[in-house]
Amino acid sequence: MANITRFSPFDDTLDDLFRGFFVRPVSYEGPSGAAQFRVDVSESDSAYTLRADVPGVKKEDINVTIDGDTVAISAEVKSEKDVKDGERVLRSERYYGKLYRAFTLGQAVDEAGAGAKYASGVLELTLPKKAAVQAKRIAIQ
Repeated sequence: MANITRFSPFDDTLDDLFRGFFVRPVSYEGPSGAAQFRVDVSESDSAYTLRADVPGVKKEDINVTIDGDTVAISAEVKSEKDVKDGERVLRSERYYGKLYRAFTLGQAVDEAGAGAKYASGVLELTLPKKAAVQAKRIAIQ
């Protein structure tokens, strides 16, 4: 016999609110209309490393932008529908459309030193941290 659980419209909202609340070294955001892909972000003393699963996407269809401490990744999954005459689709589960993720990191990224590799459906970004600017003391006259 199947278990029956009571539906609560607040469960998903509260889960979304507290997801990652206690371990939030980076925050993520993105438009709700675009699908999201899975990402791992790690940090060393000198750089952030970001690995994103974007299978089925050509590297020409992936865009990465860096603005200070914010990194945004967008991609477009294209689908080729080749339904022949006399055939009908019984099931279609493959996704096509736009993907988007944006992350605010804890420190600004050195855009000039950033690098990206894409192989086997995994995008890997190496994002060196910008050196912290020392405060300058001004003499009062």
